[in-house]
Amino acid sequence: MSTRGGSADLLVEGVGKRYGDVVALDHVSLQVAQGELLTILGPSGSGKTTLLKVIAGFEAPGGGTVKVGGVEITSLPPAKRDIGMVFQNYALFPHLSVAANVAFPLEMRNVAKPEIERRVAEALAMVELKSYEARLPRQLSGGQQQRVALARAIVFNPRLLLLDEPFGALDRKLRETMQLEVRRLQRRLGLTTIFITHDQEEALVLSDRIAVMNRGTIQQIATTTEIYERPVNDFVADFVGESNIFHGTMSAPGTVTLDGGRALEVRSDKPAGTKVGVLMRPERFAQSGANAFTGEVIESVYLGTSFKLRLACEGGLVLLVRQPARGALPAAGTRVTVGIEPESIHVF
Repeated sequence: MSTRGGSADLLVEGVGKRYGDVVALDHVSLQVAQGELLTILGPSGSGKTTLLKVIAGFEAPGGGTVKVGGVEITSLPPAKRDIGMVFQNYALFPHLSVAANVAFPLEMRNVAKPEIERRVAEALAMVELKSYEARLPRQLSGGQQQRVALARAIVFNPRLLLLDEPFGALDRKLRETMQLEVRRLQRRLGLTTIFITHDQEEALVLSDRIAVMNRGTIQQIATTTEIYERPVNDFVADFVGESNIFHGTMSAPGTVTLDGGRALEVRSDKPAGTKVGVLMRPERFAQSGANAFTGEVIESVYLGTSFKLRLACEGGLVLLVRQPARGALPAAGTRVTVGIEPESIHVF
């Protein structure tokens, strides 16, 4: 199977979709570079699967265009788009063998029999199912079925690969294994890929970039680091990772006064009087720091490598804090002091 198997960039411009009064997609635009893996992350009902269906051709948009490799495909039927797809439920033919399932897209394209056999063998070797050709889907585990679906999606060298929550039915350990396998395979083939998930950890592991969706719009599209460290609004900050989010006003350059009255030293050049949101990630707190908080432990959880503490602090602030697991887990009622440096606080 040739690397960079015909992979192309994707351009979605101003795509809209309504179901009656419900706006599923509200003028969505995004660009995915050739060979890039972009994850679309969002809660149920955010529009991510509808967007994938529009790209695949299963749904017609109410407006806007879809281009692959500079060619508009908005009105092409799915079979003519040269796009590989993997679904959560695998969508394998139960009565066909593994080899016949993988061969199906090649047969639909009238590929010669010897070439089909060669490509099927190659695709199954890639997903480590070389000796499973004769088995039926029901004779396979969930992870093996998912590998067959993946082999079928890549066997015809698609220009684009779409993955719709493909690991949703797998247990955690297998899910993590499959994430890394898909990432390795995608890089090896140089396949332009869109991955749909509501699992933010999965998105951070897999992606070159993440597009966070909510209510039919893209809230932010950025690298994994930027999405986590510098979210643009409350929704992204809250949806990706654990967070402490507060609101306040820039009272002076480098100082935010929270709505409860607490002043924080921050790194921000926003002018005085600007209303801002403040994000403090739980793992950024240490034993000391320029901004100190003393509070009473109201909840404590042991997580192996760390303690997760919920602290009730002065001024009605409740903080979620993660600390390395050293010594005994602080009991409820214990008074704890933590600090956070100005550069560890994100102002948006």
